[in-house]
Amino acid sequence: MSLLSSTETYESVLKKPDLTIEQRNKIELARKVLDFAKNELKLNSEGNYSKIVMLDRPYVTYVVSAAEAWKLEPYQWSFPIVGKVPYLGFFNQQEALDQEQELKNKGYDTYMRGVSAYSTLGWFKDPLLSSMLRYDDHVLVETLIHELVHTTFWVKDHVEFNERLATFLGRKGTELFYQSDQNINTVMNNEIADEILFSKFITDEVQQLSHWYQSLPESQQRIEIKEARIKEIQTKFQTQIIPKMKTDSYQKFADLKLNNARLVMYRTYLKDDGDFERLWAKSGQNFAKFIELCQPLENSKNPDESLTKLLVDNTK
Repeated sequence: MSLLSSTETYESVLKKPDLTIEQRNKIELARKVLDFAKNELKLNSEGNYSKIVMLDRPYVTYVVSAAEAWKLEPYQWSFPIVGKVPYLGFFNQQEALDQEQELKNKGYDTYMRGVSAYSTLGWFKDPLLSSMLRYDDHVLVETLIHELVHTTFWVKDHVEFNERLATFLGRKGTELFYQSDQNINTVMNNEIADEILFSKFITDEVQQLSHWYQSLPESQQRIEIKEARIKEIQTKFQTQIIPKMKTDSYQKFADLKLNNARLVMYRTYLKDDGDFERLWAKSGQNFAKFIELCQPLENSKNPDESLTKLLVDNTK
């Protein structure tokens, strides 16, 4: 944790002569968002992001994910508080590469990536990181709210549910923060429309691929067959989905080096938000009320099923 030990106050960082105007504006924006998250959204922001760490590199951590080579099932690590998680983070890039190679040697599909923001779920006081100051304004707002949702609400052993919930509330919280800014609302609405379009596409394709793996026979050529099948998904995206999109948010998907580890990651963050939307309506579009309604799910063994049941019970 020595990388994050050199925390500084907002005031001391803002006095730095080499601070760019963009960095200064982002820091001031972060202050406003944290105040909004605490006082308006009622998120647990006490102490989180109250200090800043100016990094000398673009990423704070390097995260390794893995999946079965012939099944769309993630490799999971287990921790006492958080439970099972489908990724492992390292402050040292070489350690992440070593872990990735170890998993490759065992036959797993792997994916290692740099991460600019993270949350310790309230167990430590997370700092604002200079790597986060490179985000567009509304992305920084959404990221901070997303991470504070994690510190406020977490279902053990269900990272996929937690990430989808934080993504949903990060977006809703950002909409509330910018509710009087029509320009940013237009940008966000276009991004949301593309996210919904991509989410439906990748959810359907991953489901079909999962069934395809079950019928794939053993052969010497099956690695090449697998690569060709995954390439078909990207070609379909390029020809059928990109022309319908309003932004370039997902353009790079067509050219990525995809494998099961990356496809499972998309499934983690992108899925039908219908039940979340219904609960949002049930809460009266009140952020704090929404989280209050989620509280019965905190100890659930299957939060998706529990959420559906909660919605049914509340309509009786």
